[in-house]
Amino acid sequence: MTDSVLFLGGTGIISHSCVRQAVAAGWKVTALCRGRSKLRSLPPEVEPIHADARGQDAAALLGRRRFDVVADFISFTPAHLAHNLDLVGGRAGQYIFISTAAAYKRSCALPITESTPLVNPRWRYARDKIACEEHLTGLIRSEDFPATVVRPAHTYDPGLAPCLFGWTDIARMRAGKPVIVQGDGTSLWVLTHAADFAKWFVGLFGDERALGEAFHITGDQLLTWNQIYLELARAAGVERPQLVHATSEAIAEALPGQGPGLLGDRTHSVMFDSSKVRRLSPGFAQEIPFSRGARQIVQFHDAHPELQELNSAFDAASDWLAQGAVINWDLAID
Repeated sequence: MTDSVLFLGGTGIISHSCVRQAVAAGWKVTALCRGRSKLRSLPPEVEPIHADARGQDAAALLGRRRFDVVADFISFTPAHLAHNLDLVGGRAGQYIFISTAAAYKRSCALPITESTPLVNPRWRYARDKIACEEHLTGLIRSEDFPATVVRPAHTYDPGLAPCLFGWTDIARMRAGKPVIVQGDGTSLWVLTHAADFAKWFVGLFGDERALGEAFHITGDQLLTWNQIYLELARAAGVERPQLVHATSEAIAEALPGQGPGLLGDRTHSVMFDSSKVRRLSPGFAQEIPFSRGARQIVQFHDAHPELQELNSAFDAASDWLAQGAVINWDLAID
């Protein structure tokens, strides 16, 4: 009998690639999702269950089915996790919870390993994920619950521009307008293409060595934020982007909604030791450098004009922040 996996979610930036990889790897895939995404549709091989996992009809639609693996992409708070565990936790041979690498303490030694402390006073999202992990750790210790924790870092696909203001930044580059980069642009960052993430992720399915363990899954290419923006500019056909550097605090003041994720995550340099997950899947390696990923992003958006929406708040904040800054003309593409 074919091994089965239930995705809670399946049309998100990360989960969509994981669904596709699971199908390619021969798993029988079921996805419980609302089915509203027009950007990332489920492959035809997937059994869709269109429902809100936190709605009243999800349990009835699932019936008494059991799954070798449940991959939970939709628990963002302890309340979400408790509900999903009640829904399917008792019928999973392995329950994989998607946490976040933003949970790691940022004032820590590099490289970051899975034993780096989980502390993030700046960002509620990360603290809620930490609380979920703590709940699962209690279940593992008290009930030998078959949980695996996976911590993605900054993962993208062609539908997501991973710069501060998304597609608005690309549009401003093409229009010859200044684009805001946090800090001085030299902090180190790791971007992972969702297709690369998916190979390591699906490699954990059904592996008893992964039970009771936590793994981060990241690429190994280190880039500065200046390099990231320059790769996006190159992909967009912009030879001399006007990159303006502003402090993270100034950006957070202009756009308070950006503050927690910026001050609690992107402002800091990161470097990950991913040897733990590589030991379980020794044949996998990062295949998509960001230079290729940037081209995919621009090509995908150019092919889908409906995605090229300018965020008026981001656009106005960029103009405001640029007024008192000096454009760094030395970052032209060679």
